Parts: sequence; structure tokens; C-alpha cells
Amino acid sequence: MLAAPLVALVTVPTALVATEAAGVPLRDPDHVAALYLALVCFGVALLIGLDIVVRAAHRSGTRAPSRDAMRQVQAERWTLAQGAVVGSALVSFYVTYMAYRNLKSVVPLLRPGQLFDRQLGDFDRSLFAGRDPAELAHTLLGTGITAHFLSAVYVAFIVFLPLSLAVALVFSADLRAGLFYATAQSVNWLIGAGSYFLLPSLGPVYSTPGAFAALPASEVTHLQAVLLDQRIEFLRDPTTATPQAIAAFASLHISMNFTAAMIGHLVGAGRRLQIGLWVWFALSTASTVYLGWHYVADDLGGLVLGVTALVIARALTGYVRRPAPRRLRIPGSRGAEVLDAPAGSGQI
Repeated sequence: MLAAPLVALVTVPTALVATEAAGVPLRDPDHVAALYLALVCFGVALLIGLDIVVRAAHRSGTRAPSRDAMRQVQAERWTLAQGAVVGSALVSFYVTYMAYRNLKSVVPLLRPGQLFDRQLGDFDRSLFAGRDPAELAHTLLGTGITAHFLSAVYVAFIVFLPLSLAVALVFSADLRAGLFYATAQSVNWLIGAGSYFLLPSLGPVYSTPGAFAALPASEVTHLQAVLLDQRIEFLRDPTTATPQAIAAFASLHISMNFTAAMIGHLVGAGRRLQIGLWVWFALSTASTVYLGWHYVADDLGGLVLGVTALVIARALTGYVRRPAPRRLRIPGSRGAEVLDAPAGSGQI
């Protein structure tokens, strides 16, 4: 319960120290974190209502469950205490995100003139026999419909992250699994910001823009232009301009999608969901390189971040997946079975 708030309690003071050193105020840029929090809380409330209705309908065997059936499900699954726990995880996640945005923004102020794009690009080419991986991707996949498809995949992350958080906290059979997921993703914000200070970089599309000139205009190309304009304005006037948000190493798209896919396995999600999460991870990885957001080195760094976030979240939450109940056959009962709860589970 306290894991996600603890991450926020570490990240916010860290951001306060960094922004103070950079001479800029701690803020919620464009009120994005507050807006996301409000939207996700509204979405969670709707999902809780859906959860109650579906479970009550299943229990009563009707499409339109009675009020008594819904009250019973609510009393069992959505007590005031459980709602407070879910709300605490959501608030902590977006408070951590707000602090992360501030940490990310001051990287060029605290490490001025220090960029490692050339070294990261050289490392990429060493992995591909001297060829640029983005150039190879454009040659193999083309620069037409593929660009629009991968652009949609990349931008959809903005929806995937809050949606997956809400679903994990509402529909997990064991709320501890949802809290494990929320904590791991919160940790990604914190250690991801640290990686930006380790190797400050802009990304291929900004360091070698000519390599991506053949890509058609898309939502991603528009976003890349907006972010560059914001960075220029921020460096001109850091105290009043919108905080800049360009940083390549390491890739949080990769670390957070990898975290989601791994937790799908660790908590025993359905097979289709697990496959879907890994397909999503693969497409997101391709989009980061193809569209010029990240070097391959950034994506490899993102994998390290994802593993680290899982280890830290496991230590903070103490999450261990409970074994599924075993089915025992009763002798002489003509195949009848009963569920035997795992030892020590407190379930009957």
C-alpha cells in the first residue's frame, strides 16, 4: 500500500533540489499531470461501476442484476479502504510523473553543452556493421504507410499507460498485483529521469534530421517539431517558458512497455493478454528507432531500466503471486471436484 507513495516521496524532493539548483520553479507544465490524474480517476470510477455490474450479473445469472446483488459485490470488492488504496496509488503515480517532468526539463540547464548523440550513434552503427539502424528500417519497411502506422503506435502510448494502470488497479483478482504494477511504473519515472542526467542526448531525429526527411508528415513529425520549439523557448527563458521534454537515453517507452509485458507474466495474466502486451512492446520498439526518437542504445538502456524497476517494485511491495487453488478429486464421487485453497492463504 505504501510503495507507490514512497516512490513519490523520494521523487518530489529530488525534483525540488534539481529545480532549485537550475534556478527554475517546480511546476506542473501546462497542468498535464493534474489533467491526467482527473481523467484517469474518472475512468477508474467508471471501470469500478462496470466491475460491479458485470460481477453481479454473473453471480445472479441475469443481464440486468438486482440492486441487492450489486450492493453485495460492492461490499465485497470495493470497500472504502480499498478505494482509498487505489486512489493513493493513482495520486502517487501522477505526483511522481509531475516531478519526473521537472527533472527531465532541467537536464540541459544542469549539464549544459553536454550531449552524447555522436557516441550513441557510433555505438548503433557498430552493432549494424557500419549502417544506421533507422536507415535500414526505412529501406526494409519503406517510408509510406509504415510511417503512419508506427506513428500511431508511438502516440498511442499516451493512452496505453493510463489505461493499463486503471485496468490493473480495478480488474486484478488480487489488488496487490495492481499495486505492484503501479509501483513499478512509478519507479520507471524516477530512474528514467536519472538516466537522462547520465547520458544527455537529443535523439537521432534532432541530431541527424536529414536521415528522417523522407518520412511523410504525421502526428509524430508534428510532435517532434513542437517539442523542438519548446526546447528552444525554454533554453531562452527557463523560468516562464514551457519546460522542455526532449531526452533520448534511456527510452521510457521501452522500459514502461517492457515492465507491462513482464508483469503480465509475473501476475499470471491471461495468455491472450500476455501475447498482446509483447506484440505491443515489439511494435513500440520498432517505432522508436524508425521514427528517430531513440538510438538502439537507448532501447537497450530502457530494458535495463525496466528490469531495475521490477526489482525495486518487488522489494518495495513484497509482491509474490499466490498459487492458484488446486482441484482435488473426491474418491467415490463420480468425478466431482472441489477447490483446495493454498496453504496459508486464509481462503476456504
